[in-house]
Amino acid sequence: MDEPRKKLKQQITLSVIVICAVMAITGTLFCSDAFAAATPGDENTETKTVSTEATKFALVAAAVAFGLGAIGAGIAISHVGAAAMGAIAEKPQIAGQALIFVALAEGIVVFGFITALMILNKG
Repeated sequence: MDEPRKKLKQQITLSVIVICAVMAITGTLFCSDAFAAATPGDENTETKTVSTEATKFALVAAAVAFGLGAIGAGIAISHVGAAAMGAIAEKPQIAGQALIFVALAEGIVVFGFITALMILNKG
């Protein structure tokens, strides 16, 4: 494997590790109520437990939906953007069409965001 490819692979691995660490820290700090156990003296402990379980999985599902949408859009934009810049360099008059293709790739994030909102509203 040549050097640039090896370096890119290392950067991607490091980025994935950092993203996972940030998600774990954020989940620990801001979602503590979702993972809290009901105390024996609470009323409706069974309802709280079921609600807590549903909330926990809803938060994870929403994070996965949005995260994978953002990663997919990033990959799509990198490929489409590079191709668009090459095409614009050869024919400057197609800049508007190239921008449309980049915007279509950006739409993937919007779909992930909408899916995450729908999951959170249902949970």
